[in-house]
Amino acid sequence: MTNAVEILKSAFRSGIEPTLDLLIHKEQYIPGSIQFNINRYYAQHPWVADDTGMMLYHYDEKKPEDNYLELRFCTTGNRYCPEKSCGYCKEKPTESCSGKFQTVDVFVFHFTSTFLHQFTHNVKVSNQKDSVLAFKHATAFTKFFPLCNKKRNVLDALLNNSYTGALENIFVNAKIHELLLYSLDCLVEEKNEGFACKFLEDEHSLNAIYNSRDILIENIGNPITIRELSRKVAINECYLKKGFKEIFGTTIFDFYQQQRMEHAKYLLYEKGLSVTDVSGLLGYSSISHFSAAFKKHTGLKPCDLLK
Repeated sequence: MTNAVEILKSAFRSGIEPTLDLLIHKEQYIPGSIQFNINRYYAQHPWVADDTGMMLYHYDEKKPEDNYLELRFCTTGNRYCPEKSCGYCKEKPTESCSGKFQTVDVFVFHFTSTFLHQFTHNVKVSNQKDSVLAFKHATAFTKFFPLCNKKRNVLDALLNNSYTGALENIFVNAKIHELLLYSLDCLVEEKNEGFACKFLEDEHSLNAIYNSRDILIENIGNPITIRELSRKVAINECYLKKGFKEIFGTTIFDFYQQQRMEHAKYLLYEKGLSVTDVSGLLGYSSISHFSAAFKKHTGLKPCDLLK
């Protein structure tokens, strides 16, 4: 995986090598899953630069197993305060925070072709975004793009959220998928025409869709029906399904299943839990059902991730 600081050289073209002190570091290297590296640095001197995103598409026809898609982001101007001992600080380390450290935040997300295959194996490639996800685009490229508010909010949430432990892992995976969806828009002309589903222009309906995603994450081991979900967020089932598909680019079932399997990888590889324990935690009625779903989704057997 590329060293995260390399994006700084691309994002800032001043020719001056920055001196950076690491404040926060998060990473994940689970086989068959998203690989990411997130670093928050203390900027000793004020930085003047636009927040930057970059998509790196690596394609080698002769070595398809080495193909990958990588997203890199660099944001500046945020603030961070390590003093939380009082327990009363309600400020988040963003521009609204009066914390004493100005930061440079660097994000690198690495998606292998094997991982992305789950989104395209049953999809007819009909546009450039699908072509890139399916590695049917036959030319490697690097593309820079500015950060819209949607991408910026996702990046902010990855550093600033109240989740811990297993729930944080589920939340982070969900936000990275959201970021991938938004970043793929840079391959086509981004338009501000609003939502195709007009009911999403209503604030209640829009919030209901985002709340439904949060409820799915919080109930990763306790499957609920779409009917139950629609009641919890107070929106009818038809609107819920259509709105979810438009905002998150996938169906409710596929999103939920994908998040369950990503969390299963984490529990097996990082936490060292047994297949039996993971199956039970994710709400499966039997180990065989879980193993079959895991193999279908990841191409691996659950035991393959046990250390």
